[in-house]
Amino acid sequence: MTPPLQDPALDNYRAIADAIATLFFPHAEVVLHDLRTQKIDYIANNLSKREVGDDAALEDMLSEEISERNIGPYEKLNWDGQKIRSLSSVLRDSEGRPIAVLCINLNISLFENAKAALDLFLSPSKLIPQPDALFRDDWQERINTFLHNWLRERQLGLNMLTREHKRELVLALHAEGAFKGKSASNYVANVLNMGRATVYKHLKELKG
Repeated sequence: MTPPLQDPALDNYRAIADAIATLFFPHAEVVLHDLRTQKIDYIANNLSKREVGDDAALEDMLSEEISERNIGPYEKLNWDGQKIRSLSSVLRDSEGRPIAVLCINLNISLFENAKAALDLFLSPSKLIPQPDALFRDDWQERINTFLHNWLRERQLGLNMLTREHKRELVLALHAEGAFKGKSASNYVANVLNMGRATVYKHLKELKG
């Protein structure tokens, strides 16, 4: 069967279809429908087993009442039973008349399966309370908890801390009794990415 002639006016849209399909390969199919011929003009990364030249069946899109530029996202079912999330963009000529529809079809089944696996793995129902015998004297966890509460209150991240921030944090940890644990100074120095001598210097300031 001889493939239908393709209108050069849609070349840019075919290039866009290829770009989107390449970026999201192998999960996205992009279909270009020519509204003037009511045929499928182009398919990038065919997932739906349709063919160029198949009926588009989008006569309603020719109505001047169609004002949307982007329709969706909406869900549909592929031939293999996998879920597809789609978005359709109405393409118009220089006079505003609809001439084509670009449909992006994203196979989300893989992502749904991954989410289900993560939900199962991270389910809190699998956890037990921390055993007192193991965590009664866990100074590292107490430091971690205080540290991240301190950062959250100030909307800071560990990689954003200035030298003054680190000094304030060392002093705040000392006030909480964080340095009573053996090797606590070394631990804080490692977590804050600072020298142990600097930690001792800040602690010495308190005593001085």
